Amino acid sequence: MNSIEKFVDRLIHAAPPKVAEVDPSGARVSTAVPVQPVAKAGSESEMAVVDLERLAAAGMITPTNTRSLIAEEYRAIKRPLLKNILNPQANTHSHPNLIMITSALPGEGKSFTSVNLAVSIAMEMDHTVLLVEADVPKPALAGYLGLAREEAGLVDYLADECIELETLLFRTNIPKLTLLRSGRQHPQATELLASQNMRRLTLELAQRYPNRVVIFDAPPMLVSSEAVALAALVGQVVMVVESGKTPQRVVKDALALIGTDKFIGVVLNKSHGGASQGYGYGHYGTYGYGRE
Repeated sequence: MNSIEKFVDRLIHAAPPKVAEVDPSGARVSTAVPVQPVAKAGSESEMAVVDLERLAAAGMITPTNTRSLIAEEYRAIKRPLLKNILNPQANTHSHPNLIMITSALPGEGKSFTSVNLAVSIAMEMDHTVLLVEADVPKPALAGYLGLAREEAGLVDYLADECIELETLLFRTNIPKLTLLRSGRQHPQATELLASQNMRRLTLELAQRYPNRVVIFDAPPMLVSSEAVALAALVGQVVMVVESGKTPQRVVKDALALIGTDKFIGVVLNKSHGGASQGYGYGHYGTYGYGRE
């Protein structure tokens, strides 16, 4: 049994069932299929109002329920991620502030995790957060946050070199949390997320603000090539695993697609044991490829 198998075996049984080269010039590259012009969507000076009551009703973290069980659990989840950002020597990837949230299969709770982790990190004293809706085929953030479903965003930026990134970023009524929506449907969405423009965007996001953590709510690894392409661009990955449902071999297959040069954390979701009764995040495991 290799190190991945040992890790997954330990994780699954820890609780009861319950990529393209960058353009050397740095210029953005136009795509073959044009899109219709979009109106200026917004900027970080404008605000997207998150429905905090909706979040609370769904059992999620809000700025006013900081002592809840789920808030405590996400404190435990975010600590090793923030530690890697503050101590980049511990991470072989050059951009540990880029964090991708994914799962092996749909329905395991990755978007729920993305939102909660983003809100939790936004409550830190020394960090701001940009939450990127990168699950273009099935965007879910609007449903969780109570926002309008049609907004220009990531895909529009990648497809149209005339759009400025700042016009697509929205402040929210959660202090220090900014949002970049997925954008409109595009026939080459998969290619756009694996393009030189995406590579350039991730570099820009990683370097623009040193105290900003960028969280990508990505598609599931085993049903979307976009997730595999995005995994190559980030420094940290959080894999959400549904307890008692996702087969161990499926988790292994998903982990094998991520790569060997980054920190990987695993959240065991919908667990009915341990301290998280009522919320379901009973275990958080970490695994660093190349290190014991």
